[in-house]
Amino acid sequence: MKRGITTVVIRFLAWAGASLLLSACGTNDQYADIRSFMTEVENEPSGQIAPLPEFEPYQPFTYGSANLRSPFEPPVVIPVLTEEQQVNSGVKPPVDHVKQYLERFNLASLVMVGSLEQAGATWALIEDADAGVHRVQIGDFMGTSWGQVKSINDTRIDIIEIVSDGGGGWLKRPRTIELKSVVE
Repeated sequence: MKRGITTVVIRFLAWAGASLLLSACGTNDQYADIRSFMTEVENEPSGQIAPLPEFEPYQPFTYGSANLRSPFEPPVVIPVLTEEQQVNSGVKPPVDHVKQYLERFNLASLVMVGSLEQAGATWALIEDADAGVHRVQIGDFMGTSWGQVKSINDTRIDIIEIVSDGGGGWLKRPRTIELKSVVE
């Protein structure tokens, strides 16, 4: 029986010690300052949140000068011809003309990047808007207005275009494509 009493006493003392330790932890509140701060914040009057300001809807910019002449090209001077001169001029676009590849590009988007001579023929190297390089020689067509290559030299290509005169007739207009300068 001694052994049974000893076990009971040991268990009782262990339980009493644990209870004492746990009660001691509860009396020392280490978070008392945080709880008091939270109570103060909760007791303060709540404010009003201002409503979002009214925003004007976005108005996209519409560029209206796409059909006008580029400010980087010289103005085209079209001579005023009398009706007799228009009838007698005989200038017309080619009728049975098969379009060449470079005729799909505007002349302003074509750039001369070089020239070469091969078997007595002079060729110009033209870079198109898609960054492709093409060979042209005298007589080839390029540009959207039936531009025909008339001469090629080391620094430029001379072209004659056939354009409308605005009165039902056609005019020849000289154009030039200069060699692209490389700046490094």
